Amino acid sequence: MSGPTRETLLTSTQELAASAGDRQLRILDCRFDLMAPEAGRAAWLEAHIPGAVYADLDRDLSGPVTPDSGRHPLPPIERACETFSKLGIDTDTRVVAYDDASGAIASRAWWLLRWLGHRKVSVLDGGLQAWRAANLPLESGLQDVAARHFEATAGAERVLTSQDIAATIAASRDFVLIDARDAARFRGDAEPIDAKAGHIPGSKNLPYTECLREDGTWLDADSLRRRLQALIGDDERAPWGVMCGSGVTACHLALSGLLAGYSEPGVYVGSWSEWIRDPRRPIGCGSGQ
Repeated sequence: MSGPTRETLLTSTQELAASAGDRQLRILDCRFDLMAPEAGRAAWLEAHIPGAVYADLDRDLSGPVTPDSGRHPLPPIERACETFSKLGIDTDTRVVAYDDASGAIASRAWWLLRWLGHRKVSVLDGGLQAWRAANLPLESGLQDVAARHFEATAGAERVLTSQDIAATIAASRDFVLIDARDAARFRGDAEPIDAKAGHIPGSKNLPYTECLREDGTWLDADSLRRRLQALIGDDERAPWGVMCGSGVTACHLALSGLLAGYSEPGVYVGSWSEWIRDPRRPIGCGSGQ
């Protein structure tokens, strides 16, 4: 089955450095700290890849939190279009997103743009650490960005809702839901962020960090495929979805799936933080899936 290639999904530091000065390139700095929400922008102001503009997870890559939503709900489409327009992105713009967390936040920007129909977007493999390790230049301060007109197009990826997940559980359909959180949170041993611990019954666990090398770059396609085969099977077209704590690192797992040659999964954007909003929804604990 043909689909996106590694070259269209990931950009290397060498490739990005060679694109310096390209007027059709927009670099998004997506650094963010859940425990210190202003730290990412401060770090960007201090030092960033030349030309990079800052995309804030809370303000730019998420919508307003509601009593029924998770911690990082989808922004309304009109608002997302306004945000990307202000960041200097239009139909012809090639976008490269990066962070300092091995793509954990940058993948959210990547997926949001794909959700809106934009395909000229990739994640910097290895992120800012790889850029620094290559002794490539950095700059500081604000960036002057000319606004462009970003317009959402048809063909956006499927978004999974809490209702979708509940219906799938009730019907016991042949559908695999993979949770990108670390194993301790999945088992319910610890929960440092959300109000309840555990996982959605029937879901499986593949921490997004297991898709990475020690240096924070993505594993090769064969290695990624072996990890996903153990959970999904051999069928590249098998229906599957991804989730995490709030729909952010789930996007990282979606990218890993494409790199491995699987069809693009649905993303449960509300994820665990939305699932536990309703006390009637079941919760599983332990390693049993």
